[in-house]
Amino acid sequence: MNKAPDKETWAVLFWEVGEMSENPRNGNAEYWRANVTLIIVSLVIWFIVSYGFGILLVDQLNAIELGGFKLGFWFAQQGSIYVFLILIVFYALRMNALDRHHGVDEQ
Repeated sequence: MNKAPDKETWAVLFWEVGEMSENPRNGNAEYWRANVTLIIVSLVIWFIVSYGFGILLVDQLNAIELGGFKLGFWFAQQGSIYVFLILIVFYALRMNALDRHHGVDEQ
C-alpha cells in the first residue's frame, strides 16, 4: 500500500511548484499567463454561444431564418454543438502551439 508523503516531502513539493510558477526568469509566468488567457477566451466564447445566443438573445435571433428554422432555435439545437466542436479543436491546436513555443510539448 502507498504511504502518504510526510510533511517534509509536502513542503519540498509545495516549494518547487511555487518556484516554478512564480519565477519569471524561467518563462513559466509567461506560459501560464498565455494559458489562462486562452482559457478565459474559450469560456467567454462558450458563454456567449450557449447562454447569449441560445437563451438571452433567442427572440432577436428568431427574426432570422436559417435553413427554414429560426436562428435562435438553430443555435440552441445545432449551432452551439458546431461552435463547441470548433472551440475544442481551436483550444487543442492553440495549446499544442503554446506548449511547443515554451518547450513543454509532449513530443
